[in-house]
Amino acid sequence: MASSKPILCGPCHKGEVTTKADIWCYNCDEGLCSTCLSHHKRFRATCDHKTIDIKSYKPSIQTIKTECDKHGQQLNLYCPSHLMPCCDECISTVHSKCTGIKSLAGVVDKTKIEKSKETVETDIHSILNVLETIINNKSKNIKTGENQIVSIKKSIKRIRQEINKHLDHLEKKLCQETDTIWNQEKSTATDFISEIEGKKKNLKEMKEHLQTVTTHTSKLQSFLGVHQIDQQVHQCQRYVEDLENDERTKEVDIKMKQNDEIEKILSKLESLESLGEVIVIKTEVAMNIEISVGTEPQVPLQEQSNINNMTMNIETKIEINIKKDISDMICLMDGRVIVVESVVKLTYLLLMINQNTIAITYPNEKAIKIFNMENETVTKVITLDKLCYGLSFSNNSLAVGLEKDEIRIIDLEGNTLKSIQVESKQIWKYTQDLESPEGLCTDTYGNIIVADYYSDRIIVISKDGQNSKVLISEEDGLENPKCICFKHNECSGFICDDSSNYLTKFNLTYR
Repeated sequence: MASSKPILCGPCHKGEVTTKADIWCYNCDEGLCSTCLSHHKRFRATCDHKTIDIKSYKPSIQTIKTECDKHGQQLNLYCPSHLMPCCDECISTVHSKCTGIKSLAGVVDKTKIEKSKETVETDIHSILNVLETIINNKSKNIKTGENQIVSIKKSIKRIRQEINKHLDHLEKKLCQETDTIWNQEKSTATDFISEIEGKKKNLKEMKEHLQTVTTHTSKLQSFLGVHQIDQQVHQCQRYVEDLENDERTKEVDIKMKQNDEIEKILSKLESLESLGEVIVIKTEVAMNIEISVGTEPQVPLQEQSNINNMTMNIETKIEINIKKDISDMICLMDGRVIVVESVVKLTYLLLMINQNTIAITYPNEKAIKIFNMENETVTKVITLDKLCYGLSFSNNSLAVGLEKDEIRIIDLEGNTLKSIQVESKQIWKYTQDLESPEGLCTDTYGNIIVADYYSDRIIVISKDGQNSKVLISEEDGLENPKCICFKHNECSGFICDDSSNYLTKFNLTYR
């Protein structure tokens, strides 16, 4: 056994008798002595339970809960709209408007767990291959960069030898610049490798755990275990897909751009201001990602991301009566909603970085402020050179929409990672059926949900920009929608009107 501490017989222990267990029952989640095992096998309710010799039982295997984390009730139902097991309380509250609710036991019985396991294993293997390739490429890039740095420094020395001592300080300046730039790039590459190593470690742990949850557990626990691991693998899959647009995957070449005037003015060294410029040239690298896009769910369903399958229902209207123009709103992880008031026609935007931290744009100050919700203090001010009109957060970076059609990617220290000119990088543009789009958010499938102010409608646009659908309108009781947001990790959220009279709570389902 994995532990030197003996496992006691559960039924005997409840009767205040201390007896060592000979068998472990996965269904009852307790040990049984030989006597209790004999009774256990006779009862109709327990005769088919899955048991194992206590010597083979590994207590280190994480127990897969069959109870609802939120309500503490047994998971006995399955919602096909949200692809998740539920308890009776879940169905009567969160999933009250969902259709096609099924018995979890029936779903488990029909599910081919081995096939699901193979699919997850295949995705893990594919993701590991991609991450390993990135690590190898990045490691080679570091070695190439080291050689390039050596070459650059030799070039600097050769230049210096052609000029007099007056240029010594310029040589030092350029060497320092070279080291600084390379150290930044090398640090970024090394940190990126460490980040990917962490993902690899997590995936390997998932793979090991996948073996245990299907070997020494009941079928229900196996189903839930594979389901949980599948969700985690999906997160890793999205991470890898996002790497295709991640600046850090690009090939880094360190070059020195020599001052064109050096040859001409060797005789006029007093006028020289620099020996050259160290530049970083980043080249796109083919990722060759060959992983399944949206793994088939364990329970066969219709295509969930098709906007034609989407339905939005208004659950309730909450009167808030702020009666002031608003510019933005977000739902915090704990369920609270923050509504932002507009001041002198300036649009203040905010987003959630983590449970206790939000970012707020200050257009008149051309700044973003990082705000700690717990102690209500500003922890960081990021100063910009343009007015901000949009804000989002991903991969520990902020994407800021700036005036003059620029999107700038910055880290949480304010350092610019990338600048994108919208007109030249535009993928698609959607203009039909919109009168005055004011607020938007995205669902888990990447579809864009827009609050169209003048038309009193909520419209969903497919992630490729090709299709759209009206989800709710004035006929459903919607008036002047200004902002919309989802609750954290839920298919429900809130809509706020322009004068912040009401918060309209909605539910989104995928038929």
